[in-house]
Amino acid sequence: MEQEDLKKKLSPVEYAVTQENATERPFTGKYDDFYKKGIYVDIVSGEPLFSSSDKYDAGCGWPAFSKPLEKRGVKEKADFSHGMHRVEVRSKEADSHLGHVFTDGPADKGGLRYCINSASLRFIPYDEMDAQGYGEYKNDVE
Repeated sequence: MEQEDLKKKLSPVEYAVTQENATERPFTGKYDDFYKKGIYVDIVSGEPLFSSSDKYDAGCGWPAFSKPLEKRGVKEKADFSHGMHRVEVRSKEADSHLGHVFTDGPADKGGLRYCINSASLRFIPYDEMDAQGYGEYKNDVE
């Protein structure tokens, strides 16, 4: 999708986060304190990213997940911005900036915390997954 088309499709915050590697302010995203059953997809491409089953409250101000829906669904790359080393998380197909992954997540779920910007996500409720073409992921949602 062309950048001009994306600017029309996405809000200014969604564009800044996904295309310019920005970060939304903590505790402002619509999915921070949101716990409905379903999956989260890339707001740009619709590629499936995370399940509500793997979402938890990390208290960090952004949606937190213990793992991606499919390991092939996200890519990770070193991020040395802001004078620190972090691991950036991007969507595989659209290359959207999603957030970062940290090693301070729940130990019983693998120890990872995928700290993801709400602005990079679109939520698909469980009861709409079939109609929106995501039925194959229903088994990933408890």
